[in-house]
Amino acid sequence: MMASSSAAAAPFRFLPPLATTASCTLLSNSSRTPTTRRRLLLSTTIAAAMATSSPSDGSASSSCKVVDSHLHVWASPQQANEGYSYFPGQEPTLRGDADFLLECMDEAGVDGALIVQPVNHMFDHSLVTSVLKKYPSKFIGCCLANPADDGSGIKQLEHLIVQEKYRAVRFNPNLWPSGQKMTNEVGRSLFAKAGELGAPVGILVMKGIGLYIQEIEELCRDYPETTVILDHMAFCKPPTNDEEEKAFSSFLNLSRFPQ
Repeated sequence: MMASSSAAAAPFRFLPPLATTASCTLLSNSSRTPTTRRRLLLSTTIAAAMATSSPSDGSASSSCKVVDSHLHVWASPQQANEGYSYFPGQEPTLRGDADFLLECMDEAGVDGALIVQPVNHMFDHSLVTSVLKKYPSKFIGCCLANPADDGSGIKQLEHLIVQEKYRAVRFNPNLWPSGQKMTNEVGRSLFAKAGELGAPVGILVMKGIGLYIQEIEELCRDYPETTVILDHMAFCKPPTNDEEEKAFSSFLNLSRFPQ
C-alpha cells in the first residue's frame, strides 16, 4: 500500500520500529549535540541495514529501498510567513521542514518516506502537498480527515486522494466535534469514501484504544472494504495490569476483521 512510489519500480522494505523511532527523534531534536545525533543516525542505519539485509539464499537485495513509514513535516518560520501558516495554538517549537528532513534522510541512508499531515497545519494540506509535488520520487502522503459537521471534509478527502494523489487518510477521534464519535454520519461517510477510493484509514487512538474500540469495531464491521491501520500500534504496551491487558486484547481481537 504505502511501499510504492510513482517514480520507483524497485520493491520497498519498511524500517522496523527501532529505525522509525530513531528517525522521528532525530527530526524533532535538531538542537542536540553532534555526538548524540551521530548515535541516533547510527541506530537508524543499523536498523535499516537489518531491514535490507541479504536473504538466506544469498540473492542480492540491493534493489530494496529503505522507507520510513510514518513521519511529519511542517513549515519553517519563513514558509509560515509566506503563506503556509500554522494552525493557531499548534505552532512548532522545533525544526521540521522538508529540507531538514531530506538532510537527515541522506545522512541516515533512508530512500523515501510516508508523510502524514501534521496537526501544526490541521486541515490545510498546502504545505505537505507542495512537498509531495516537489519530491514525487521521495515521498507519498497521508492526509488528515476533516470531520466538520457540514460534511465539507468528504469532498476535501476525495480531492486529496484523487487530485493530489495522497495514498491514505488519518482519523484522529480527538478532532471530532465535542460529543461526537467517529461513527457519526460524517465519520461513516468519510470512512466509506476512503474504502471506495482505495485509501487505507490510519486511526490515531492517542488516549488509548479502550476509549474507541467500539467505534473502530463498528466501522470495520459495517465497511469491510475499507482497510484499517492502527497508528503507533494503537499506543498499546506490554500490559502490567488488568486494564492494560484488556486494552491489548481488544487491539489483537481486531484481527478478526478481514481488512
